[in-house]
Amino acid sequence: MDVARFNSAFSDARRRRDSDDDFDLAVAQQELRELIADEPEGHERAWALRMIDKLAVPPPPPPEYGPLYHEAGAIHAAAYLSEGTDEEKADALAEARHKIWAIADRAPAHEAPSIRGMTRALHHMEIMLRGHWPED
Repeated sequence: MDVARFNSAFSDARRRRDSDDDFDLAVAQQELRELIADEPEGHERAWALRMIDKLAVPPPPPPEYGPLYHEAGAIHAAAYLSEGTDEEKADALAEARHKIWAIADRAPAHEAPSIRGMTRALHHMEIMLRGHWPED
């Protein structure tokens, strides 16, 4: 089975399901079944059939975030706008990371991981600005 081809077609169908008002689930599922029509019974075929069935499951609603998430998001966005030397920019990114982490510590349990996730890109930029990027 060409898993990459199936994954690509499935991802396209899911994207259309989520964004196209004229999406026809039955047609999309049939197109995916046709991709695996000649596949012998086995684990990959069974997996593909389960995925085709899952296409009918609507996506969950987008999460609703509270004020702490939005506060952290504003700090995250502003951190990229800092000016000065590379060291000053890195210091501003580090300060933003610490502020965001403190907000995450006060946030509801379901929001805290997403808030902490905002610090990852800031940390990478800080490392880069300080010239400490690891060598391959």
